Amino acid sequence: MKLDFVTVDVFTDRPFGGNPLAVLPDARGLSTGQMQAIAAEFNLAETTFVLPPRDPGHTAEVRIFTPRAEMPFAGHPNVGTAFVLARRGTCHGRPVTGDRLVFEEKAGLVPLDLTREKGAVVAARLAAPVPLALGEEIAPEIVAAICGLEPGDIRTATHPPVIASCGNNFVFAELSSRAALARAAVRTDRMAEHLPMARAVGVHLYVPAREHGVEIQSRMFAPLYGVPEDPATGSANVVLAGLLAHFRPEQDLTLATTIGQGFDMGRPSLLDAAAEKKGGTVVATYVGGRCVPMMAGTIDLG
Repeated sequence: MKLDFVTVDVFTDRPFGGNPLAVLPDARGLSTGQMQAIAAEFNLAETTFVLPPRDPGHTAEVRIFTPRAEMPFAGHPNVGTAFVLARRGTCHGRPVTGDRLVFEEKAGLVPLDLTREKGAVVAARLAAPVPLALGEEIAPEIVAAICGLEPGDIRTATHPPVIASCGNNFVFAELSSRAALARAAVRTDRMAEHLPMARAVGVHLYVPAREHGVEIQSRMFAPLYGVPEDPATGSANVVLAGLLAHFRPEQDLTLATTIGQGFDMGRPSLLDAAAEKKGGTVVATYVGGRCVPMMAGTIDLG
């Protein structure tokens, strides 16, 4: 059994930046165990497996795996997979046309809008499959211990560290300085002790920082999922946009921001995130960015 794959760098406009993604455009015939083994073989933050949609009105069913676990939803895998399928122009024998794709995922339906330049697809933007949900607060001391920081490095004026989700649970903590963000270093043992996989995917740290054309710099650590640090986490930054809108005093608001991630690990990524708030409730969140094709090949399963 031979399977074609491609890789793309997501949330970047140049090769070797952003977050690399492997895409198998035709994953029919693979078991869940085989998908997990292939994702572990690639050892990227995520690998996607494209299947025919259950509903013919949708583009595809997409399954997403880290090296250690399947994800119900993720950001850069959706953006990158939409880019790949739109560039191919077909998906399981059906044409991919127009500028709107819809993926079926375990968290729900994920709509994506494409951006074209001179007729070629260069970027995609997703809408999160479920609304923003806030969970329990986490003590600053715990976040600091997990991330190799001091409790004073955690800023709580806007919000305390908190679990929040638009399909995946992350712990969000604002830091006191850009220097503190650069110093962060995950402790896997502390993560396993305080934030097991069933509780949160990882810890997402951020700080306002106007540099490299962005307004916020962030880092995300998910070692229990096989991702010690992620160069770009769309499913976390889409939540971050909603979280920032949630804590703003306005009852009605459209918030848009550009987030940098991966700069401290040599994989600079640029994410455009947005949230809509109506009547005091965040009703929609979005994240998108550009992609660059990288590699293509064949997997031989014998």
